[in-house]
Amino acid sequence: MKHRTFCGIVCLLSLLFLASGHSQQPRVRIGCTGMVSSIDAVKAAGFDYVELNTTEIVSLSDADFAKLEESVKQSGFPVYATSNFIPANIKLTGPAVDPDAQMAYVRKAFERVSLLGSHLMIFGSGPARTVPAGFSHEEAFRQLVDFCKRIAPEARAKGIVVAVEPQNLEQSNIINSTAEGLKLLDAVNDPNIQLVLDIYYLDQAHEDPAEMIAAKQHIVHLHFSNPNGRVFPLRWEEYNYAPFFAALRKMDYAGAISIDAHAKDFAKEAPQSVAFLHDALSR
Repeated sequence: MKHRTFCGIVCLLSLLFLASGHSQQPRVRIGCTGMVSSIDAVKAAGFDYVELNTTEIVSLSDADFAKLEESVKQSGFPVYATSNFIPANIKLTGPAVDPDAQMAYVRKAFERVSLLGSHLMIFGSGPARTVPAGFSHEEAFRQLVDFCKRIAPEARAKGIVVAVEPQNLEQSNIINSTAEGLKLLDAVNDPNIQLVLDIYYLDQAHEDPAEMIAAKQHIVHLHFSNPNGRVFPLRWEEYNYAPFFAALRKMDYAGAISIDAHAKDFAKEAPQSVAFLHDALSR
């Protein structure tokens, strides 16, 4: 079997994070998704890292990317992960797939993200992977398997793990549950293709967080929010968070958690969310 264990992948990511000079950070690191323009605000709010947007990074001119790379190096604030891997115009399923265009984009994405010091790329990309009407879902699944098998060696060469994100039907009509995510991983069978779970999508799919435990060897990252509106989590009483954190304890989860949510007042709510998560993880 090619599968690397959950502990092995997460420990590798943790060691890479610690090697970047953040050895005093808490065991479970807490970050936030955001655009390039939000890096300073994310840092000021007290997060351990930022999770940037891959498509934005790839779309930057060479000059603007060089400025971003230098800024990240000078700040010492890590880009632990990136999300929004594949843009909507690069199709991964259906009759219009273009493997050459896919790989040209992927190579540029991996190159730039690795230069920013990130080793984890989140593969949600709902519009890109959505199966067109009338197209075979079985064939679409095979196309996703083929895509993942093609990108895995490229990711490995850059020290990147790609984490597939199951999403709800509003985002995509394929890979909509933890079980379907695991089915894809089993078919790909490569240690550089793993899994990220989002509490919002778990809630939407009515999945018991205990299902995370069965998938723990593949879960390398988590997205978090208050599922009631996908807003910043602020209080223990606002949602039934207990089963989620109980599952994390049983998993002995040692990865990172990114808040992926909407905020009415980021400067006010973000520090509250950091404090909330520290408290929830210590219960």
